[in-house]
Amino acid sequence: MAISQTTNGAANGAAVSAPAQPAELDASKVVVTLAQELKPIPPATELKFGQVMTDHMMVVSYDPVNGWSTPEIKPYGPLALDPASSCFQYATNVFEGMKAYVGPDGKPRLFRPNKNMDRMAMSAGRVALPPFDTNELLKLIRRLVAIEQRWIPTQKGHSLYIRPTIIGTRSSLGVAASDSAVLYVICSPTGPYFRTGARPISLLAINETVRAWPGGTGGYKLALNYAPTFKPQQYAAKLGYDQCLWLLGEKITEAGAMNFFVVVQREDGDLDVFTPPLDGTILPGVTRDSILALAAAHPSRMVLPNLPSSLRLHVSERELTMSELSAWAADGRLLEAFGVGTAVVVAAVGRIGYQGKDIVLPTHEGGLGPVGRALYERITEIQDGKFQWEDWSVVCE
Repeated sequence: MAISQTTNGAANGAAVSAPAQPAELDASKVVVTLAQELKPIPPATELKFGQVMTDHMMVVSYDPVNGWSTPEIKPYGPLALDPASSCFQYATNVFEGMKAYVGPDGKPRLFRPNKNMDRMAMSAGRVALPPFDTNELLKLIRRLVAIEQRWIPTQKGHSLYIRPTIIGTRSSLGVAASDSAVLYVICSPTGPYFRTGARPISLLAINETVRAWPGGTGGYKLALNYAPTFKPQQYAAKLGYDQCLWLLGEKITEAGAMNFFVVVQREDGDLDVFTPPLDGTILPGVTRDSILALAAAHPSRMVLPNLPSSLRLHVSERELTMSELSAWAADGRLLEAFGVGTAVVVAAVGRIGYQGKDIVLPTHEGGLGPVGRALYERITEIQDGKFQWEDWSVVCE
């Protein structure tokens, strides 16, 4: 029996083409289908976080053979998914939170969007979802925001919230990574996250249950990190607190879904600005990083609004404990506490419940203390395009 000869894997020397590589995400191929009828936009005073969606969304899918499909920007609507999809069975869900604003030039703009893209890619990798080109995704987001510009509120404290999401869609109950995915972006006009007005929020410090733990997933923006917090949050609300302050033993991690900061009086007259370090239990927030950078820049590189240039802020990422907070409060040195995040920007904390007692923070007109107010004013000026700082504000064109 004759045996055919092979050359480079081809029988009888015949050339064989290399297998096609799965397609990369390509924003230039986007197909835009505009809605035939546009929704009415509610008055800004009626907007509540995440309850109203805009006219359009961006959707693109991945399968292991073909790779990323042609991206679509199309009218907002439901997704069709197999009930056995990995996102339903094994929580392979990653999302980001971003905001769009209208600048003085009338153009929509994003705030440090590359930070969100980097974190989204990192989070998706943590749960083994298919990789994607973050630069191409950002192009698609900027295109969608430009289309939805009429939805961006112009009132102070309002914005267009953007929720990029990637979910695993492998349709099998086998316990394994999802080799298929849907990546989509939806938008929602929003006002202030907390409807408390000038009243600072209250926190209940909790260590009976934890949000995250060393070696876990607290440092990634995964949907699975959020659902276990809902029950403790209900408990805190029953006791009259707005949010939970998440502890590991006595160590402070996060406040609700926010990064946590305190301002402490120093003996030399300056102020310490402390936040817990990124030890794997804490989400590396974009607002957190921005607050750290802006506080450190005062007064050497720029002066924060309404703070004297003679005042120095000593910024430090360090472990914080409830014992320290109690001691600082007793000595009159705990001047401010606030939570930060994309949704809230900067939210003042008025009291913290712990072991049956409240640590009460000093009260300030308007809620935020001088440092929190200065940081809020400066970061929103940058977001709105009214103060230029290190290319943090990116125009959507």
